[in-house]
Amino acid sequence: MHVLDIESLTPVQINEIFRLADQLRTEPEGSLLAGKTFVLFFPGTSLRTRASFEKGIHSLGGQCLLFPPETLDTREQLGDVIQYVQNWADGVIVRYPEHSKLLELSKHSAIPIINAMTAYNHPCEILSDLYALSRAREDYRELVYTFVGPASNISRSWMQMAQVMNLAFHHVCTAGNELAAESPAYRFHTDLDAVLPASDVILTDSLPAAYKTEAYITNYQINLERMKRTKPGALLNPCPPFFRGEEVSEEVIASSYFTGYAFKKNLLVVQQAILVYALGH
Repeated sequence: MHVLDIESLTPVQINEIFRLADQLRTEPEGSLLAGKTFVLFFPGTSLRTRASFEKGIHSLGGQCLLFPPETLDTREQLGDVIQYVQNWADGVIVRYPEHSKLLELSKHSAIPIINAMTAYNHPCEILSDLYALSRAREDYRELVYTFVGPASNISRSWMQMAQVMNLAFHHVCTAGNELAAESPAYRFHTDLDAVLPASDVILTDSLPAAYKTEAYITNYQINLERMKRTKPGALLNPCPPFFRGEEVSEEVIASSYFTGYAFKKNLLVVQQAILVYALGH
């Protein structure tokens, strides 16, 4: 089974991945991937996703073969590439800007293709975040999720998650940043302060250069004062890398609203669960 985007998954499949992650939390070392080899395409700048995939594979008995993503920039057709690679690998994990390359690989592959991030989406990251939130709040499917920032792979993946899991999802940014969605789960706003009182979980992503302006930061930065206007028990879950003084303030990261670095610990078990599930174990 390929894992290319969240919208191709069902609630049953997501809950099964979460159940596997629970199991792997209590049994962090094992042999579920013993004898399995994964080919990884990762840039040198990848930190959290690559480290958690590599450690997760090794701790379950598997092994990794690592290549730079530029390896896929070849005149050879990707359909030919993957049909050779599947002779020696049990799965391929790809972090590459162009989502179309992953789709092309998956069309010709008999082994799982796992999306470790494209410019279009970031499914493993958001599956991990929702898993962490679901274990922190039993009522996670009743919460209101508010993403603050321009359209991006992170906001798009959260929108897809909201559609699949029927979550209330607000997107707040300047006009023109609407995501294409025909779903009651998605609502777009330009006024952040009007949405805060209904919000349980605030989500952000790092800002592109064009949005690092005084006007944008004044209107949309998540700071302590704004978090105080959210619902009781609200959480701030910024997607790393986050930058103090830009999409979030210094003081809000130091506050109890910030979900903390331990939230990302779950990348390890969720990505392990995705691999185990994709292999049909």
